[in-house]
Amino acid sequence: MSLTGYPEIKDKIAAFIRSKVQEAGASGAVIGVSGGIDSALTAYLTVEAVGAENVLGLLLPEKDITAKQDIDDAMEVVEELGIAHRVIEISGILRSFSSVIPDFDKKSLLANGNLKARTRMCILYYHANLMHRMVVGTGNKTELLLGYFTKYGDGGVDIEPIGGLYKTQVRGLARHMGVPAGIIEKVPTAGLWPGQTDEGELGVSYETADRILSMLVDEKKDITAAKKIFPPGQVDRLVSLLRANAHKRILPVAPEI
Repeated sequence: MSLTGYPEIKDKIAAFIRSKVQEAGASGAVIGVSGGIDSALTAYLTVEAVGAENVLGLLLPEKDITAKQDIDDAMEVVEELGIAHRVIEISGILRSFSSVIPDFDKKSLLANGNLKARTRMCILYYHANLMHRMVVGTGNKTELLLGYFTKYGDGGVDIEPIGGLYKTQVRGLARHMGVPAGIIEKVPTAGLWPGQTDEGELGVSYETADRILSMLVDEKKDITAAKKIFPPGQVDRLVSLLRANAHKRILPVAPEI
C-alpha cells in the first residue's frame, strides 16, 4: 500500500483531470473547498492540471456548525492557489427545507447530515452549469470503499481524482505538493454536526483501516488472514461497511426485461 514516486503520481492525476475536462468539452472545474486535506489536495492537483484561472473554489459553511478554523484553512487554500472563490453560507437553505417538510426531524443526525451534503452538491452543480465546468470530487479510496460519503451528496461529482489514493497516501502526496501542514495534521471531519470526526464514526483509525483494506481489496487476502494481524472486531466492522455500502459505488440498478 505504500506509495512512492510522488512526482509521477502527481503528474498522472493532473493528466487525468486535464483529459477528463477536455473530453467533456468543459471550460474548467468547480471544487468544494472545506478546509480539509482531501479538498485541499484536490484543489492543488486541479490547478496543476488546468490552471488557476480555470478553477472555482466554493466554500459552503453552515453557521454555528462549521468551525472557524475550517473556514480559515479553506481561505488559505484558495488564496495560496490564486483561484476565484465564493463563500455561500447554507443555513438559510437548510431552514427552507425544515419549514416546508411536514415531518422534518431536527434530531436525526444522519438525515440532516446527508441533506447538508446534498445541498452543497446542488450549489456546486449550479455553478458548474453556469460556467460550463465540471464538478471535481474530493473523495479518497478509503472513503469510497467504505461508503463514507453521502450518495448524491459529496458522492455526486463528475470525477474523483484522488479516488485511487488511500487516506494515508493522500497525506503523503499533500506533503509533497506543499499543502499547509496545519491542514494535513488536523483531525479529519466531515463537519456535519458538532464533535463529529471521521475516525470516530468509522470506529478505527485511517492508518489501520487503510492497511486492512489494502489486504482485502488490493492483495485479495481473505478475512481470516486479516484477523490474524488486526483486531477481529475492526476487520468485521470494515467488511460490514464494504458490503453494506456497495450500492454507493455502482449506478442505480434496473431489472433486465
